[in-house]
Amino acid sequence: MTAFSVLLLGFLLGLKHATEADHLAAVATLATRQSSVGQTVRQGVAWGVGHTLTLVTIGTVVLLFGKAIPSNVAQFLELAVGVMLVLLGADVLRRLLRARVHFHVHSHDGGIRHMHAHRHAHASAVGLLHRRQSRHEHVHPQRLPLRALAIGIMHGMAGSAALILLSLEAVQSLPMGVLYMLVFGSGSIVGMALLSVAIAIPLRVSTGGMERVHRGLTVLVGAFSVGLGLYMVYEIGIAGGLFAA
Repeated sequence: MTAFSVLLLGFLLGLKHATEADHLAAVATLATRQSSVGQTVRQGVAWGVGHTLTLVTIGTVVLLFGKAIPSNVAQFLELAVGVMLVLLGADVLRRLLRARVHFHVHSHDGGIRHMHAHRHAHASAVGLLHRRQSRHEHVHPQRLPLRALAIGIMHGMAGSAALILLSLEAVQSLPMGVLYMLVFGSGSIVGMALLSVAIAIPLRVSTGGMERVHRGLTVLVGAFSVGLGLYMVYEIGIAGGLFAA
């Protein structure tokens, strides 16, 4: 296999790698926190950058010393990803409930105080307000998507073992191994950016007066992330015997 073929394979595998279920769940939870497709793509790219940085760092060390990551360590990292998905999904559902109903202490004349609950603005009104605000010409500074970067780093740590083993078999030198991982990472960044667009568009469209649809999509994202995370914890920790080790 020629060097070009190896690198092309790495890029295509990177594209495919971005669409794995746990990656899909993570970027979907990030998409629910954004107000535009562009912001969601930034989150996906940040995920890919964090993922690539981790793979290249760990992969270079492994290629230098010729030792793969111990299987029990790799299992713990995969388990940590499962726990992270549960937390991310639960946060999506928590924010949805918090946006739907707001509780506060209400005071009447005479010192009478009681809890009062009310719904926040209808999604169509929120969408209208957002469109009106978007007409302003001032630009708000955008923060670095550190949350997405951290999630990408975590995924990179958990998925590095299998990729490094493939790299060791496919390449004959350290420079070629590092280049392979960089190309693989580039593929994962492109794949995650495209996946972010595919996830963001229905979420954004549903905010324009389709409250039930948007709420349903958000619930689906949160439930999928929690369910997948719990499944990973069960498969790795219980069925896989990691907790019994």
